[in-house]
Amino acid sequence: MSRHDFQIPITFKHRIVFTRDAFAPGNVALEEILNEGGGRRVMAVIESNVATAWPLLARQVQGYLEATGLDVRAVDVLPGGEAAKADDSLVRRIWERIDSCHIDRHSYLIAIGGGAFLDAVGYAAATAHRGVRLVRFPTTTLSQDDSGVGVKCAINHFGKKNWVGSFGVPFAVVNDFAFLHSQDETTRRAGLIEAVKVALVKDAEFFKWIEANVEGLALLDPDLLETCVERSALHHARHIAQGGDPFEGGSSRPLDFGHWAAHKIEALSSYELDHAHAVAVGLALDTLYSAKVGLLSPAAAERILKVVETLHLPLTHEALDLRGAGGKRRVFDGLEEFREHLGGRLTVLLLTAPGIGIDVHEMDEALLESCIVELQDRCSLKH
Repeated sequence: MSRHDFQIPITFKHRIVFTRDAFAPGNVALEEILNEGGGRRVMAVIESNVATAWPLLARQVQGYLEATGLDVRAVDVLPGGEAAKADDSLVRRIWERIDSCHIDRHSYLIAIGGGAFLDAVGYAAATAHRGVRLVRFPTTTLSQDDSGVGVKCAINHFGKKNWVGSFGVPFAVVNDFAFLHSQDETTRRAGLIEAVKVALVKDAEFFKWIEANVEGLALLDPDLLETCVERSALHHARHIAQGGDPFEGGSSRPLDFGHWAAHKIEALSSYELDHAHAVAVGLALDTLYSAKVGLLSPAAAERILKVVETLHLPLTHEALDLRGAGGKRRVFDGLEEFREHLGGRLTVLLLTAPGIGIDVHEMDEALLESCIVELQDRCSLKH
């Protein structure tokens, strides 16, 4: 018997740029990124609802890329939204375009759209030729402050969120604030829940800032919104790059606070409930549970719930009431699905204070049941 162990050091550069009107003549942010990579071919895909909101965008993208001297192979408008992740049809369509446009591992694929669209495009990019260079342009609050700056990509399968996917560090992420302000008010506001989440698990001072400015954030003050998105994005990226587990080989997932329930109720609602609103419900549930088990003070829990409410986000959803065999709430199946998805033992982050989390390895379903009822009662009283 002979055994040989080798260490393979791999270093990635995670480029994140904040700008405005990235495709305007004279804005060199994207041009500098593309020049840095040295690739010559490029194709772009734009989510259809973004193209509808910006009728001249495809032409602007085409003109900008041509002006950089790149060989522009295609600028396509493709369907997006949560349906983009429902199956692999969009992924296969992008594979076909990558092949027909002869996009290789030294070429660029530019993706412009919201989180679900970027997830599906990212999975196609990560698996075509074992990885082509992806430049993400997140367009929603949620994708700019969280998912769009991450290194994961996935589609849904077997009725489960993100079951098929990969890790793929994008060549670059460009957060263009011009897109941020073009969303409808509900979408723009809802995406702030991921900023609340990362503040709660990473930065007490950031949570205090959100709390102090929550009324202005709820009114979508442009300067506050941009500041919040940028701070959140940098916290997410910093954790990935410096947290010691960028590809999630361990069981701890601090950035998934509130997500075990969120992912399950999204699936239970057949994805009619969007991710941001689902995270709000999951965050509220795990916040209250943290207080009920004595980890978090009731006063701190109340502060957090008030921030969520002031942002006009829900604390509960009807999917929580769905029950399976024996009357068990089906949302509780999300705990085992969460464990299985992450691997290893069940690990759920709870709060001991804003900005400070602690991993636990079991959840009391009877206590969770009482938390759900309390949140439902609270919402009933307010209405």
